[in-house]
Amino acid sequence: MKPRVFVVQPIMQAAAAALREHAEVEIFERERMISRDELKAGLRRSDFLYTLGDTPIDADILDANPGLRGIAAMTMITNVIDLEAATERSIPVTNIDHVIQTTTCDLTMALILGLATRLVEADRFTRSGRFRQEQSMSFLWHSLPRKVIGFIGMGEIGTEIAKRCRAFEMEILYTKRTRLSEEEERALGVQWSDDKDEIIRRSDYVCLMVKYTPETHLMFGAREFALMKPTAFFVNTARGRLVDEPAMLAALREGRIAGAGLDVYWTEPPVGEPAPPEELFKLDNVILTPHVGSATWESRDQMAMLAAENLIAMIKGETPPNLLNPEALQVART
Repeated sequence: MKPRVFVVQPIMQAAAAALREHAEVEIFERERMISRDELKAGLRRSDFLYTLGDTPIDADILDANPGLRGIAAMTMITNVIDLEAATERSIPVTNIDHVIQTTTCDLTMALILGLATRLVEADRFTRSGRFRQEQSMSFLWHSLPRKVIGFIGMGEIGTEIAKRCRAFEMEILYTKRTRLSEEEERALGVQWSDDKDEIIRRSDYVCLMVKYTPETHLMFGAREFALMKPTAFFVNTARGRLVDEPAMLAALREGRIAGAGLDVYWTEPPVGEPAPPEELFKLDNVILTPHVGSATWESRDQMAMLAAENLIAMIKGETPPNLLNPEALQVART
């Protein structure tokens, strides 16, 4: 008899098919997050759990099935999973390699271009039937050449965005804890500064590219928004809790910055159901996307297969490639 696998949301077809070769697979077929009660019920019917990045897995959830044999998470970051609780229960947990550098980069660049061209505003204007002539002064927008973009942080995703910004002939500034080598800076065409405030003051686009940690929590607030030029745009595709959201809303509402492109928000799992503040919906100078920095067919297919490969290895009794708590697997085998 095949083991049973519970999947918390729909996944790419190829990964589901790979799992079905080794297990009886039940998928929660809803375009919404699974509730805690639904998750517990699914766990009780299963031997393994295939979870996505935003589904909280805590001790209470794990206690729904003391015999759970493993968890495969389709995410690079597992902050929603209580790894200590899983290890105490001898439940191996896996994540996947970071494979979305280019995907998140392209979304970030799309937000920059959309803000520069007022793309969403222009679309709404045209759909409303208000367009009358090609020479209209209604939608003047900014060219990107010679504009300054400032990166707060410059990791793998930031360096990919810098390559694209260079193609648009933008001036690229960055700051990060560990400076890139001179060779890397020359290749990317970027200028480093250890003064974050200087970068914020000079930039026409301020782009957050740092990891979310206790040290970076609320790193961008009223003080930083006050440093920005009134013609500058703010872009965040990193994490919502890097930013003081009420301070950002005030800056946008009062016209102290020109606009924002956002893919992440203060209220997202594991701290609540996704809920961008309604005030953002009313602002024409803001582009909002639903945390889709990994949402290309290609990236999601790769992510789903990596998680499936981890889970299949556990089913076979093998050590999965991305095991986070090897001590749990050792206990489970004894």
